[in-house]
Amino acid sequence: MQLKPLKEQVVVVFGASSGIGRGTALRFARRGARVVAAARGREGLDSLVETIHGFGGQALAVPAEAADVEQVRAVAEEAARAFGGFDTWVHVAAVSIWAGFEETTPEEFRRVIEVNLLGQVWGARAALPHLRRRGGGALIHVTSAEAYVALPLQSAYAASKAGVTAMIDALRRELEAEGAPISVTNVLPASINTPLFSKTATRLGVKPRPIPPIYEPGAVAAVILYAATHPVKRIYAGGAARFFTLAHTLAPGVVDRVLARRGIPAQRSREARPPAHHGNLFRPVPDNRTTGDFTSETRRASVYSWLETHPAGALALAGAALGAAGWLAARGARKASSSGTLC
Repeated sequence: MQLKPLKEQVVVVFGASSGIGRGTALRFARRGARVVAAARGREGLDSLVETIHGFGGQALAVPAEAADVEQVRAVAEEAARAFGGFDTWVHVAAVSIWAGFEETTPEEFRRVIEVNLLGQVWGARAALPHLRRRGGGALIHVTSAEAYVALPLQSAYAASKAGVTAMIDALRRELEAEGAPISVTNVLPASINTPLFSKTATRLGVKPRPIPPIYEPGAVAAVILYAATHPVKRIYAGGAARFFTLAHTLAPGVVDRVLARRGIPAQRSREARPPAHHGNLFRPVPDNRTTGDFTSETRRASVYSWLETHPAGALALAGAALGAAGWLAARGARKASSSGTLC
């Protein structure tokens, strides 16, 4: 399967008004791709398009609600009308609520599922006919390490991300069986410093915070751009995401105990919030930022993610490490022989 270079692509980014989606759209545009930016908030989209036009890029804003199947379909149709089609669909849009399972109302739980899970379903369904007509392309779904390792206080969010992961795995296998030249990628971020924590719904009485280690949104954008030109099935954004999923596979009991003891206090900041703060759960909250409020604690890049997206470099480093180990072993053997400890 061959995917086009970025400079030849039209890319739809759904959830582009702030955070990971905004940073991703900007990177695509700077690499020469034409961008169709979709989200609920018109203000964020307009400022994004203005920024892209400012450095000579091409972009189009299409306001849309991720939970509305007709509005999602309209984004795909508008992209086709404006640019003749698209080559990559990136679905980032998500909401959350920080609250205990029994404190989360049915309406709140349903809303998270409608946006995070069904929104991704509607995105894939809207994109596939256009990608087929284009002769192929990439579907990129941003989920979370919580698809595999659910955190306390985030039952609705974790359930939605696990559902998306199962859905796109099934879809990928169907497309492979069909022989369709469409790649389906699951991007699994670790804790990311986005504005979500400032505008999310919460019943904690304080602003929630990401569990360290925390990475900048650029770490996710980098792996998304890689997936747009390399057909990979799943890719982690931030080494911590891979570490925790692997630890949960190898020692689930240990991970359960750690998260039960430390997971809740680790997600509480010291900044007060109203006891029932709905944030952007049911309506958009204007916030045009790419990064959030935890910059002083974040890692600007991930060595693990760099190795994922630079396989030649990873092989070279592995070869260098093996060569160095061999040289040290041979040097030690020569020293031992010269001192008479070996026969």
